Amino acid sequence: MGDWLGRRNSLTKVALRTHKPKAASRRRKPGWLLIAAVVGLVFAAPTAYLVVRSFQLGADFQSVVFSARTVGPLTRSVSLAVAVTAGCVVVGTGLAWLVQRTNIPGRRWWAIVVPLPLVIPSFVFAAAIRHAFGPGGLVSAIPRFGGFAGAFLTLVALSYPYVYLPVSSRLRRIPPSLEEGARMLGSSSWRTFRTVVLPQSRGAIAAGGLLVFLYVLSDFGAVSIMRYDTLTRAIYSARLADQPTAVSLGLMLALLAVAVGVAERWFRTDLDDGRTLVGEPRIYSLGRAAPVGVLVLVAVAAVALVAPVAVFLFWWIGGVSTPAAGYGGVVNMLGGLGRPAFNTAVAGVIAAVVAAVAVFPVAYAKRRLGVRIAELSSAVVVGSFALPGLVVALAIGFWVIQAPWTWLYQSFPVLILGYVVHFGAQSLRSSQAALDVLSPRYDEVAQTLGADQRRRLATIDLPLVLPGVGAGAGLVMLSVMKELPATLLLAPIGFETLATRIWNASENGFLADVGVTSLALIVVSALLTWTLVLRSTATEQ
Repeated sequence: MGDWLGRRNSLTKVALRTHKPKAASRRRKPGWLLIAAVVGLVFAAPTAYLVVRSFQLGADFQSVVFSARTVGPLTRSVSLAVAVTAGCVVVGTGLAWLVQRTNIPGRRWWAIVVPLPLVIPSFVFAAAIRHAFGPGGLVSAIPRFGGFAGAFLTLVALSYPYVYLPVSSRLRRIPPSLEEGARMLGSSSWRTFRTVVLPQSRGAIAAGGLLVFLYVLSDFGAVSIMRYDTLTRAIYSARLADQPTAVSLGLMLALLAVAVGVAERWFRTDLDDGRTLVGEPRIYSLGRAAPVGVLVLVAVAAVALVAPVAVFLFWWIGGVSTPAAGYGGVVNMLGGLGRPAFNTAVAGVIAAVVAAVAVFPVAYAKRRLGVRIAELSSAVVVGSFALPGLVVALAIGFWVIQAPWTWLYQSFPVLILGYVVHFGAQSLRSSQAALDVLSPRYDEVAQTLGADQRRRLATIDLPLVLPGVGAGAGLVMLSVMKELPATLLLAPIGFETLATRIWNASENGFLADVGVTSLALIVVSALLTWTLVLRSTATEQ
């Protein structure tokens, strides 16, 4: 007993000695502290500006928030978000169960196809649905979609993967012993699903549903094309003629989004119960219901993926075959995409690199050095991702206009700043995940060899985490390529991207341009989504 107490005291002393240098190292890292603080301030600037500006407006802010013209868009935004979230929870959870836990024919193939609607921007899908039906559309017998119904269909078709992916991941990790125990007690397959599987997936369903709610609140393209007046459309309409209204509505939407973002972070802690998966997940037999399950999957894929792509192909082919309409054939039509595609690639690559360089010091200072200010900066960066792109762009645009450097408004650096502030959290999370898996043995070996912190970062840590940092940069690039409101508000005059080209062509009724540009954007987005998101999911099947 005495030997055990002696060893315990010795270990305690060693732990204390090894802890003190880390605390001292934090005090000797003013450079990391300064960088983390500056990054946090930059990411906090849009929300801070909206708050300050709203206080400057005084009574006008209260009159705008509680006016009848605000209650309407707010009610419609929340109603649409609730309805779409409910629809996505049903569709996403049901598809996850079919693909992951049943013997549905072609399970591996469906696991790749079902999440693919992620690659289609909402305004692209909305343009296809809006113009494909009704008088003058491909199917004139079906009434043209618009308003709440059109926005609901568009957002459910494209947003259910936000529920499907986390629920699928959870279903693959539920310990099969829980279900086996229920079956041994005489529970049917349906009762096992209702009493065991569904409660075990509750956290994943809630987290995915909150992400959908947040996405719908921030959507601008789909509701604008469907002519459904929500807060985002009201903000965009008032941005020039009525700045007090735009700022007040922007702050209201920002506060609502942050509240949902906080709730999402709270629910995320319930994604896993910490149990280790032992054995393969139980696969349930559909029996005679298998054709019905296949029919459901085919219907979802047809509506969310095949239909819009078919519409775009039809428009493109129609434009090519009708030179009198102003289209000079395939070569000229594809050639017209050169400049927008180049601008999209340049903006995406630069924003991705800047975001990775900007947030990596925050991740490193938080995870490897324990700098406390980095924890606050990290929370600010993640919180900025909860803000709709329209609100971020609105705040940055108003701030630049009222600052001494007004000439910077609608310049390329300001556009990149908007992208980085809005999507920097994607790079931060990837960098933190890559740093978390670094073994502490590397530090011990480096210290033994006498390498200082800077040399360890350059020769050990950075080479090991570069793949994770690169994946985060790729996610930023993918998001930038599909971003519409921030590009419309902050891009230099004449700077056309694939997203803005689709938007302008849709507004002007140039359907052939919408078709070919949308196909180009979908192909590039699909390649990036497969590389960054879906490939790892497919390998787990």
